[in-house]
Amino acid sequence: MYKVQDWAEVHRLFHRERWTKTAIAEKLGMSRNTVASLLAQPDPPAYERAAKGSLVDPFEDAIAAMLAEDPKVPATVILERLRPLGYVGGISILKERVAEVRPSFAAARAYQRTSYLPGEVGQFDWWHTGRQIPVGKGATREAFGLVATLPHSAAHACVFTLARTSADFCPALLGCLERLGGVPREAVFDNDPAVVASRAGGVVRLQDEVAALLGHLGLKAVVLRPRHPEAKGQAERTIGYLETSFLPLRQFADLEDLQRQHDTWARTVAFERRPRRLAGTVADAWRVERAFLAGLPKQRPSTDRHVEARVSRDGFVRVASADYSVPPGLAGRRVAVTISPTEIIVSLEGAEIARHRRSWVRADVVLAPAHVRALRLHRQAKARLEAGDVTVPAVDLRCYDAAVGVAP
Repeated sequence: MYKVQDWAEVHRLFHRERWTKTAIAEKLGMSRNTVASLLAQPDPPAYERAAKGSLVDPFEDAIAAMLAEDPKVPATVILERLRPLGYVGGISILKERVAEVRPSFAAARAYQRTSYLPGEVGQFDWWHTGRQIPVGKGATREAFGLVATLPHSAAHACVFTLARTSADFCPALLGCLERLGGVPREAVFDNDPAVVASRAGGVVRLQDEVAALLGHLGLKAVVLRPRHPEAKGQAERTIGYLETSFLPLRQFADLEDLQRQHDTWARTVAFERRPRRLAGTVADAWRVERAFLAGLPKQRPSTDRHVEARVSRDGFVRVASADYSVPPGLAGRRVAVTISPTEIIVSLEGAEIARHRRSWVRADVVLAPAHVRALRLHRQAKARLEAGDVTVPAVDLRCYDAAVGVAP
């Protein structure tokens, strides 16, 4: 069973890089039929429980060390070096693992240069603003910004969030690309837990939702080694510029106000500056670079997060440190919850049963008026039944005799 990362890489190479199916199969170490099967799937494969392991797993560090020294080293040479270390597996599973991890080492070599072609690369990094933003009911939370930069033109975009999880990263990434006007060929990321699910000996596995989004966009990920921020120097410089030129003397009423103020400032101030290496303003260089960016899909891929939760005894579903009401009578039932930066949608067996504006107040209780009324009536009826304050009329059993044609 191939993973989300395999699906994303096949779609990127075919739709974005215009590789043939045969070339993709050779690069990724899979059959041409498998490539065709993955291309026929419009969405990434569903999650399945991971296998117990492979004979290659204990030798990941050794494989990574050899690829770091020479990203083009053949799998046969790696096999020869692994035999004295105790590897007893075959060449086929070793080739599959090498084909899976080799591109990240080759890409890392490519990013030692400091100049870029238009539309070649985008750099992404979280910005810890340090600003506490009001979120309602007297509470505040720190605002974070996902900063995206195009090193060729020095253009940037920033989308602000109140957390740094994968559920926040995906819509922020899409928002940055929309503001920049397209998709570069490759994206450079830190070794961030919102992006990277695991890393062992240089072998990187992306979070499934991140890999799926990159696959839909045709965007190749380059994940940097830990403690190497200089490899995305443009993003680091942009964050420093934001801290010294955008934040001072500003106040923000809420997250939307922060986003609105930044977007206006970026358009009227940041894009009008003239870096020495450019022949004009950032806006001039950005207009040129936009022609080299791939277009965004007409139908934007979903960035919502889908989880399951259990309804509490008092009729609430807890999502990200807040409780949201659902109709009464569902205690103990498992429901599907769709989470976006602005909304919480609760569904039962495919039918929507509750929709709330998302709250960022810790330990908040979010109530829908209809649920409050229904809960009040439910409690009143239950109390009357328990107190015996209900008149139940006598049932005339002769109606059953008449229904079946039996004389009383």
